Amino acid sequence: MRFFRPASATAAVVLVLALPYEAVSHPRGHSGTGPAHSGELFGAECRVRVDGSRVTAYCHNPYPDIDRVSLHVECVHWWDLDSDGTPVEAGPAQTVRLTGRCWSEVGSAWVGHLRTD
Repeated sequence: MRFFRPASATAAVVLVLALPYEAVSHPRGHSGTGPAHSGELFGAECRVRVDGSRVTAYCHNPYPDIDRVSLHVECVHWWDLDSDGTPVEAGPAQTVRLTGRCWSEVGSAWVGHLRTD
């Protein structure tokens, strides 16, 4: 029975280290779906906050190119509709606020980025 203690402790450490990475807004580079822009910095920095059944994201674009950001919310229950927000333009040095919600519980939420030309 002593075998289960180290295994459960290891599993707990791995879980704690993996959780913060789910809340990070990732798409800052080239996703492979459009033309690659060579070496240009792009992408608004977004902070997503889940409070009960509501989600709020603040995105700040420090770069000169416009970033179209949209909030995506997945709900826990099958009967609760997931939502994809309407893209909002975050211009240079601009901060935008995105909101979404579920009826019951939020499973995950993230922000999508799209470069405009």
